[in-house]
Amino acid sequence: MLLGASAWALTPEQAGRIAAGDSDGRVAALNEVVATADPALEPFVRALLDDEVKTAGGKAFIVRDGKAVEAASGAAATLPADAEDAVNNNRMRRELEAAVAVLRLVSPDVAVRRAAIAELKNDVDEGKLGLIQKAEAAETDPDLKARLGLLRAAVLISSADPAQRAAAAAALSGSSSPATRSLLLEKLASEQDPKVKAAIQAAIDSVQGQLAWGERLGVLFTGLSLGSILLLVALGLAITYGLMGVINMAHGELMMIGAYATYLVQNLFRQYLPGAFDWYIVLAIPVAFLASALVGAVLERSVIRWLYGRPLETLLATWGISLVLMQGVRSLFGAQNVGVENPAWMSGGIQVLPNLVLPYNRLAILVFAAAVLIGMALLIGKTRLGLFVRGVTQNRRMASCVGVNTARIDMLAFSLGAGIAGLAGCALSQVGNVGPDLGQGYIVDSFMVVVLGGVGQLAGTVVAALGLGVLNKLLEGWAGAVLAKIMVLVFIVVFIQKRPQGLFAIKGRSAEA
Repeated sequence: MLLGASAWALTPEQAGRIAAGDSDGRVAALNEVVATADPALEPFVRALLDDEVKTAGGKAFIVRDGKAVEAASGAAATLPADAEDAVNNNRMRRELEAAVAVLRLVSPDVAVRRAAIAELKNDVDEGKLGLIQKAEAAETDPDLKARLGLLRAAVLISSADPAQRAAAAAALSGSSSPATRSLLLEKLASEQDPKVKAAIQAAIDSVQGQLAWGERLGVLFTGLSLGSILLLVALGLAITYGLMGVINMAHGELMMIGAYATYLVQNLFRQYLPGAFDWYIVLAIPVAFLASALVGAVLERSVIRWLYGRPLETLLATWGISLVLMQGVRSLFGAQNVGVENPAWMSGGIQVLPNLVLPYNRLAILVFAAAVLIGMALLIGKTRLGLFVRGVTQNRRMASCVGVNTARIDMLAFSLGAGIAGLAGCALSQVGNVGPDLGQGYIVDSFMVVVLGGVGQLAGTVVAALGLGVLNKLLEGWAGAVLAKIMVLVFIVVFIQKRPQGLFAIKGRSAEA
């Protein structure tokens, strides 16, 4: 689709009026020429935006690299000695940028036209109406033609004719853009004609109905995103608490260690491998796991091993350890948060609906959580280590009697739980701040997930994490963040009172039960 080029070119008089004078006159002259779709106008407008235009004697000249040409014809010219710079205030710059976008509506490239429509969506006025109508009449792409129709209606909603305003409101009712809703609400507040007001209100209701789906899906995605983070956090705890019976209050600090390990790997890549910086996260994942797992192994061998079967003592001991770890990090890295940058491929998002964007970093965490879950399920269910862990969990004395080194299995299982906490910290570094208090905001939620799902039950942990994530976001939209937390906590307390074993109870017998 390309509008036929105008039979005449931009005249020196028009170029001069656009480049100099008061803002109202310049805008009027600009709109007059924009309506003609003159192909000579765009390079002149871009030169104005780049501050490369000078005026003298009512004429405009484009000056580049010390050479001057007439703005209208492009012919070489001698710059008059009294030439002055064309000065653009903020309003004029906005009008010039809008003019460039309007002229791009006649581009032969579909992608350019689509981008122009998106750019004009929130900044178009009646002066551009003529070219918008011409572009709509000549447009062959059905989707772009419909968008141009909405763009035209957005202009006509401000028309002096009530009939045109009502028709524009009816046309805008098919939009699913938040900007259209804002425009209609603004016009509703100032509209005096009852019939037009009713048409605008009907259009608002229609647009709101279409936007509601994006809002609902947005809440669902946000809930699943939060649930995936809770799942990563709780998976490690499902081993240390669910399988081993250790109330590990330092679990959040093991996450923090994973996040700081990611921060260090990022800095090393930035300093020594800047060309491969976008892939630092690939190395950060195993480093975060190993760093937290090693710390977990040290803790288990030095403190936790003496406290098995004494949950209150493990709670107090690991709480003290958490304070030590936080202070250690403050001493090494400072009390302020440190910045962890997303790789380029994790920046941005997918525009699913006009009011719904799915961020790449959140999608990556969903995939990562699923991969960690599958890996852990295979490890526990299909490997020799998993068999030993399950055996020790179900009956420690019998496992020891048949030759299982329970002390070694305890250390490996605790290290595994700590390493998964490190993976959670690595993931959290991509969506939030990394600081000494990183783990404090998740430790209570992660315990709730494990208890609600059923102690030692992997399937229960998954269901509880995703369910609590979605429930939290649904309640936040209804009652606010604080009340939502309270309501979730009350729900879990009541649920555990009725079903102490959680969603999924352990099947089979345990000699220690």
